[in-house]
Amino acid sequence: MTFIEQMREATDRLATIAALDVEAAGMPASVRTLDDASVTTLLSDVAGIVQGWQKVQAVLTGVVAERSARSLGQTGLAAKGGFRTPTEMVQVLTGVTKGEAARTVKVGESLVGAAVGVAAGEGDAAAPDAPLPTPWHEPLRVALLDGRVTQAQYDVIFRGLGAPVVREGMDADAVAAAWSAAAEQLIDEASGYTVEGLRDQARTLRDLLDDEGAQERLRAAFDARSFRIWRGSDGLRHAAIVFDPEAGEWAESVVGAAMRPRRGGPRFVSEHERASADDLLNDPRTNEQLAYDLFVDMLRAGVSAEAKDVCGAREPGVRLIVVKDAVTGDEARRDSVGRLVAVGHTEDGRTTVDGAVIERALCLGGAVDVVVDSCGKPLDVGREERLFTPKQRLALAVRDGGCMWPGCDRPPSMCESHHIVPWSQGGRTDIDDGILLCRFHHLWLHFHGWAIERDGRDRFVLVPPPAPSGRVGADGRSGAIVLTSKSALRWLWDPPPDRVGWRTAPAA
Repeated sequence: MTFIEQMREATDRLATIAALDVEAAGMPASVRTLDDASVTTLLSDVAGIVQGWQKVQAVLTGVVAERSARSLGQTGLAAKGGFRTPTEMVQVLTGVTKGEAARTVKVGESLVGAAVGVAAGEGDAAAPDAPLPTPWHEPLRVALLDGRVTQAQYDVIFRGLGAPVVREGMDADAVAAAWSAAAEQLIDEASGYTVEGLRDQARTLRDLLDDEGAQERLRAAFDARSFRIWRGSDGLRHAAIVFDPEAGEWAESVVGAAMRPRRGGPRFVSEHERASADDLLNDPRTNEQLAYDLFVDMLRAGVSAEAKDVCGAREPGVRLIVVKDAVTGDEARRDSVGRLVAVGHTEDGRTTVDGAVIERALCLGGAVDVVVDSCGKPLDVGREERLFTPKQRLALAVRDGGCMWPGCDRPPSMCESHHIVPWSQGGRTDIDDGILLCRFHHLWLHFHGWAIERDGRDRFVLVPPPAPSGRVGADGRSGAIVLTSKSALRWLWDPPPDRVGWRTAPAA
């Protein structure tokens, strides 16, 4: 089926919706009469059509960029139209922001460039020029044109992974293959993340693939830290802070620990925590005012106050996850001045830290060993405990990286441990039977008839409740959904089945 035939078929489905057969001005009132299932289905169909035309827009934009190359000067397509750059041309013709136009140009350039490379590789062997190699991001190009990723998802994966880095002693083809495999992994997982979450995962994976480059990027991020105070025209003082990665994670954990009850924190807490939570929920201040007062109290208290006096019953902190052999012992790598060459990650895999930060954390706070098998299973306490123990919670955080519900970005500290087989039905309080869910999705699962299943040590699967024929599940999906860990280390025990060991590019 051609592209136009696919789009015509999708548009014809919309033509059967009577609520859309009205003047544009009357459409809001008309669509409001649809039932929930129809709204969900219609939204999905329209999103597919929009995504389809975005493909055309991206390809056209790539052609515009190709025909507006700097080497063409005033004969370039954008210049002939009176535009300084192809981005400016796209911005004016499409009416989008400069940032959106720039993103579309980048996606279009990579699409058209990849297509040229593939076409060249299929050419006659007698051609005067050698065939161009297939680019590392070819899987992304195919996924976008097949409709498996959106333009925004393509962009964050492409930018997040960045160009392959070939260092001394590495085989360039093997490195490119590793980047391509990483792109395929992110494509497979894209539906389980928000665009922002997918961006963070792509950056984290890049740091795992290129730990030397990660040291450079993270040191540059540390050097970019700043704090500035100024008085505005209203006479009030304003401030702007640029955090280094570790301090930014710590600052978020401070606010998160103090605001947990308002953000849907876990329900299973002590009586003291419950009383504090009730006080916070009844507090008339806005979240922003509470965060401000917390910040000022911390400044005033300084080192003279205990953390619980300022932050409440749950002391904030940043928990880093590292591979032990990579940071201790003879296998740890160091640069020419003795600095540790390794990367660590927060529990949810969204923040990367370099070797210097890891060593300082080990010095200040020590470490807890979590030994996992090849499937990521850390430990098992059977039915001795009704609730998961603190050490098991740590192990779940290492394995799951946060709420496992598709698209949810809640970190482990905001999650509850769910028994996939209820305790009352003989379920075991062990890692194989437990999974992290945030409070909202934990309640949603129980209240709306969803279930999570697992066959042995295979992946967890989210099963929607039975629904009338032709209707989708409560979250807009239909059918079982394979759940994916958010942990930065999930590739250690969950590699692509046909590419075990792909993370390490062999030497030349």
